[in-house]
Amino acid sequence: MIVTLAAWLHDIDPFLIRFSGDFGLRWYGLSYAAGFVLAWLALRFLAGRGAVLIPKDRLSDAIIYAALGAVVGGRLGYVLFYQPSLLWTITDAFPFWGVLSLNHGGMASHGGMIGVAIAAFLVSRGFKDEQGVRSEPVPLLHVFDLYALVAPFGLMLGRIANFINGELLGKVVAKPGEEAPWWAVRFPQEIGSGHDLGLRTPEQERQLTALLDTYRLPDQPAGAGLQHIIENIQSGSTEAARQLEPLLSARVPSQLIQAIAEGVVLGLVLWIIAHKPRQPGVISAWFLICYGVLRIATEFVRLPDPGISGLFGLSRGQTLSSIMILLGIALLAGVVRRSAPKVGGWGRGSPVDQSA
Repeated sequence: MIVTLAAWLHDIDPFLIRFSGDFGLRWYGLSYAAGFVLAWLALRFLAGRGAVLIPKDRLSDAIIYAALGAVVGGRLGYVLFYQPSLLWTITDAFPFWGVLSLNHGGMASHGGMIGVAIAAFLVSRGFKDEQGVRSEPVPLLHVFDLYALVAPFGLMLGRIANFINGELLGKVVAKPGEEAPWWAVRFPQEIGSGHDLGLRTPEQERQLTALLDTYRLPDQPAGAGLQHIIENIQSGSTEAARQLEPLLSARVPSQLIQAIAEGVVLGLVLWIIAHKPRQPGVISAWFLICYGVLRIATEFVRLPDPGISGLFGLSRGQTLSSIMILLGIALLAGVVRRSAPKVGGWGRGSPVDQSA
């Protein structure tokens, strides 16, 4: 990254390989793929420790179900929770329908969790053999627990991908042209996002308009100038960086903070809890509680989507996370009152342990 005015100027290309225009291999897609691979490896580790009731030869199926649930649920969750206008957005460019325009980003972690919950229900019913007979069902709450244990891998990588894309911006710590803390980041993607309104002076706005005009052809729309200058910066142009940097605010890298919270912190808590056999549902309950608390806390340094709010002064993400916490508490209370055998315990090496 380019370091200027004691802050980083974001210059990461979202494409690992760009074939043409907006088509290529993106870090965002790779983060999802890597998350599912790590989840599969983690499930195999747990199976090797005797902590999984799903047949070992069906673990790949369980991950495929979870992957489909996460992607479909995450996208539909984003559309329904944050941008329902995509339901009736039709364009002339592939993939034509706004709901399918994943190349423009837009995934909701809460929606992904709903999709994964549906996948868990399907996995818990068992799998059909070649004769179409379904066998080897497992407790639904146990599948929930397994998915909860491996979810932090994908959550962490997804937030890192958000950072690479320059999306889900954090709060401003220094306005354009001002000195900023060394850890702050200046995102060119803030321009036109709705998160930069009122930050620049009238003179800085005039400078920005003139600068962007120099990066587009006369017959191109105004947005082309921004796209071209960002691509120049991502290609290593120090001149483009020098010109644009004074017109950008410096922000909290909230994506990385959420990556640490939702990946490292949440993962450590859950795996420590799962070290010993637990009643099915205990790990899932703590996932809902801990994820909800961490999400609410980290969203205080992340800006909500423009025009989207939650309840009681909270953001939409904080509101959904509050519901998750309540569900987690209710689930934990219900599980504790049950007398179901304890399952798992990757530190014990026994799939079912009914001891206290």
